[in-house]
Amino acid sequence: MTLHLDLLRHGETELGGGLRGSLDDALTAKGWEQMRGAVVEQGPWDRLVSSPLQRCARFADELGARLNLPVTLEKDLQELHFGAWEGQSAAALMETDADALGLFWADPYSFTPPQGEPVSQFSARVLGAVARLHQAYYGQRVLLISHGGVMRLLLAQARGLPREQLLNVEVGHGGLFSLQVEADGVLREGL
Repeated sequence: MTLHLDLLRHGETELGGGLRGSLDDALTAKGWEQMRGAVVEQGPWDRLVSSPLQRCARFADELGARLNLPVTLEKDLQELHFGAWEGQSAAALMETDADALGLFWADPYSFTPPQGEPVSQFSARVLGAVARLHQAYYGQRVLLISHGGVMRLLLAQARGLPREQLLNVEVGHGGLFSLQVEADGVLREGL
Protein backbone atom coordinates (compact mmCIF):
# COMPACT_ATOMS: atom_id res chain seq x y z
CA MET A 1 0.00 0.00 0.00
CA THR A 2 0.95 3.62 -0.53
CA LEU A 3 1.69 6.36 1.97
CA HIS A 4 0.80 9.82 0.67
CA LEU A 5 3.43 12.15 2.10
CA ASP A 6 3.16 15.91 1.74
CA LEU A 7 6.45 17.67 2.52
CA LEU A 8 6.44 21.18 4.00
CA ARG A 9 9.66 23.10 4.56
CA HIS A 10 9.84 25.42 7.52
CA GLY A 11 9.67 29.15 6.87
CA GLU A 12 12.24 31.89 7.31
CA THR A 13 14.10 31.78 10.63
CA GLU A 14 15.21 34.55 13.00
CA LEU A 15 18.93 34.04 12.47
CA GLY A 16 18.55 34.12 8.71
CA GLY A 17 20.05 32.14 5.89
CA GLY A 18 23.13 30.02 5.78
CA LEU A 19 23.62 26.48 6.96
CA ARG A 20 21.26 26.22 9.92
CA GLY A 21 21.61 22.45 10.35
CA SER A 22 20.93 21.41 13.93
CA LEU A 23 20.77 25.01 15.22
CA ASP A 24 17.35 25.49 16.79
CA ASP A 25 16.24 28.84 15.37
CA ALA A 26 12.72 30.19 15.81
CA LEU A 27 10.56 31.31 12.89
CA THR A 28 10.16 34.98 12.01
CA ALA A 29 6.69 36.47 11.50
CA LYS A 30 7.31 36.04 7.76
CA GLY A 31 8.28 32.40 8.35
CA TRP A 32 4.97 31.74 10.12
CA GLU A 33 3.12 33.43 7.23
CA GLN A 34 4.99 31.32 4.66
CA MET A 35 3.99 28.09 6.39
CA ARG A 36 0.40 29.11 7.09
CA GLY A 37 0.00 30.23 3.49
CA ALA A 38 1.42 26.97 2.12
CA VAL A 39 -1.25 24.82 3.80
CA VAL A 40 -4.30 26.92 2.91
CA GLU A 41 -6.78 24.73 1.00
CA GLN A 42 -4.41 21.74 1.22
CA GLY A 43 -4.93 18.35 2.80
CA PRO A 44 -6.90 16.82 4.32
CA TRP A 45 -4.30 14.99 6.35
CA ASP A 46 -4.67 12.11 8.76
CA ARG A 47 -1.74 13.21 10.93
CA LEU A 48 1.27 15.51 11.13
CA VAL A 49 4.88 14.40 11.55
CA SER A 50 7.56 16.97 12.31
CA SER A 51 11.23 17.45 12.97
CA PRO A 52 11.61 18.28 16.67
CA LEU A 53 13.47 21.53 15.92
CA GLN A 54 11.27 24.49 16.86
CA ARG A 55 11.20 26.00 13.36
CA CYS A 56 9.13 22.93 12.38
CA ALA A 57 7.60 21.61 15.61
CA ARG A 58 5.94 24.83 16.77
CA PHE A 59 4.09 25.16 13.48
CA ALA A 60 3.14 21.46 13.63
CA ASP A 61 1.68 21.98 17.10
CA GLU A 62 -0.29 25.03 15.96
CA LEU A 63 -1.64 23.29 12.84
CA GLY A 64 -2.39 20.07 14.72
CA ALA A 65 -4.41 21.99 17.31
CA ARG A 66 -6.29 23.91 14.61
CA LEU A 67 -7.10 20.79 12.56
CA ASN A 68 -7.50 18.45 15.57
CA LEU A 69 -4.79 16.12 14.24
CA PRO A 70 -2.16 14.12 16.10
CA VAL A 71 1.42 15.41 15.90
CA THR A 72 4.43 13.08 16.07
CA LEU A 73 7.99 14.37 16.41
CA GLU A 74 10.61 12.36 14.52
CA LYS A 75 14.25 13.16 15.38
CA ASP A 76 15.57 11.32 12.32
CA LEU A 77 13.90 13.94 10.10
CA GLN A 78 16.12 16.75 11.40
CA GLU A 79 18.36 18.65 9.03
CA LEU A 80 21.88 17.53 8.12
CA HIS A 81 24.39 18.49 10.82
CA PHE A 82 26.95 20.78 9.15
CA GLY A 83 29.56 20.59 11.92
CA ALA A 84 31.97 23.55 11.90
CA TRP A 85 29.92 25.15 9.10
CA GLU A 86 26.71 25.45 11.16
CA GLY A 87 25.37 28.99 11.15
CA GLN A 88 27.66 30.17 8.35
CA SER A 89 26.57 31.45 4.97
CA ALA A 90 27.96 30.18 1.67
CA ALA A 91 29.41 33.68 1.10
CA ALA A 92 31.34 33.54 4.39
CA LEU A 93 32.57 30.03 3.64
CA MET A 94 33.75 31.17 0.20
CA GLU A 95 36.11 33.54 2.02
CA THR A 96 37.39 31.04 4.60
CA ASP A 97 36.94 27.55 3.12
CA ALA A 98 36.22 27.93 -0.61
CA ASP A 99 37.91 24.72 -1.76
CA ALA A 100 36.05 22.57 0.76
CA LEU A 101 32.74 24.27 -0.01
CA GLY A 102 33.33 23.60 -3.72
CA LEU A 103 33.93 19.92 -3.02
CA PHE A 104 30.73 19.73 -0.96
CA TRP A 105 28.64 21.44 -3.65
CA ALA A 106 30.12 19.23 -6.39
CA ASP A 107 29.26 15.97 -4.59
CA PRO A 108 27.93 16.20 -1.04
CA TYR A 109 28.18 12.40 -0.67
CA SER A 110 31.95 12.52 -1.25
CA PHE A 111 32.84 15.46 1.01
CA THR A 112 31.72 16.02 4.60
CA PRO A 113 31.98 19.45 6.23
CA PRO A 114 34.51 19.52 9.10
CA GLN A 115 32.98 17.73 12.15
CA GLY A 116 29.78 17.35 10.12
CA GLU A 117 27.45 14.45 9.42
CA PRO A 118 28.27 12.46 6.28
CA VAL A 119 25.46 12.76 3.73
CA SER A 120 25.42 8.95 3.40
CA GLN A 121 24.52 8.70 7.12
CA PHE A 122 22.00 11.53 6.79
CA SER A 123 20.41 9.70 3.84
CA ALA A 124 20.22 6.43 5.78
CA ARG A 125 18.53 8.05 8.79
CA VAL A 126 16.02 10.03 6.70
CA LEU A 127 15.11 7.09 4.45
CA GLY A 128 14.88 4.84 7.53
CA ALA A 129 12.43 7.29 9.12
CA VAL A 130 10.33 7.40 5.93
CA ALA A 131 10.26 3.58 5.84
CA ARG A 132 9.01 3.56 9.46
CA LEU A 133 6.36 6.15 8.56
CA HIS A 134 5.22 3.93 5.67
CA GLN A 135 4.99 0.92 7.92
CA ALA A 136 3.00 2.80 10.57
CA TYR A 137 0.74 4.94 8.38
CA TYR A 138 0.38 3.35 4.91
CA GLY A 139 -2.94 4.16 3.31
CA GLN A 140 -2.96 7.54 5.06
CA ARG A 141 -2.05 11.06 4.01
CA VAL A 142 0.62 12.58 6.26
CA LEU A 143 2.01 16.12 6.32
CA LEU A 144 5.75 15.99 7.08
CA ILE A 145 7.12 19.31 8.36
CA SER A 146 10.87 19.36 7.96
CA HIS A 147 13.95 20.98 6.45
CA GLY A 148 15.42 21.83 3.06
CA GLY A 149 18.03 19.06 3.17
CA VAL A 150 15.48 16.38 4.09
CA MET A 151 13.19 17.51 1.30
CA ARG A 152 16.01 17.76 -1.26
CA LEU A 153 17.03 14.21 -0.44
CA LEU A 154 13.50 12.81 -0.78
CA LEU A 155 12.73 14.77 -3.95
CA ALA A 156 16.06 13.80 -5.55
CA GLN A 157 15.25 10.14 -4.83
CA ALA A 158 11.74 10.50 -6.27
CA ARG A 159 13.09 12.21 -9.39
CA GLY A 160 15.85 9.61 -9.88
CA LEU A 161 18.60 12.23 -9.83
CA PRO A 162 22.25 11.23 -9.51
CA ARG A 163 23.68 11.88 -6.07
CA GLU A 164 25.86 14.73 -7.33
CA GLN A 165 22.68 16.70 -8.12
CA LEU A 166 21.25 16.56 -4.58
CA LEU A 167 21.96 20.23 -3.88
CA ASN A 168 20.44 21.30 -7.22
CA VAL A 169 16.91 20.51 -5.99
CA GLU A 170 15.14 23.79 -5.24
CA VAL A 171 13.12 23.93 -2.02
CA GLY A 172 12.13 27.40 -0.81
CA HIS A 173 10.94 28.39 2.64
CA GLY A 174 7.34 27.25 3.04
CA GLY A 175 7.66 24.99 -0.03
CA LEU A 176 5.08 22.20 -0.25
CA PHE A 177 5.59 19.03 -2.33
CA SER A 178 3.77 15.69 -2.53
CA LEU A 179 5.26 12.21 -2.66
CA GLN A 180 3.95 8.69 -2.79
CA VAL A 181 5.91 6.17 -0.73
CA GLU A 182 5.46 2.58 -1.86
CA ALA A 183 5.94 -0.54 0.28
CA ASP A 184 9.22 -1.33 -1.50
CA GLY A 185 10.60 2.10 -0.56
CA VAL A 186 10.16 3.61 -4.02
CA LEU A 187 9.36 7.33 -3.88
CA ARG A 188 7.27 9.04 -6.56
CA GLU A 189 6.56 12.75 -6.81
CA GLY A 190 2.92 13.87 -6.95
CA LEU A 191 -0.28 12.23 -5.80
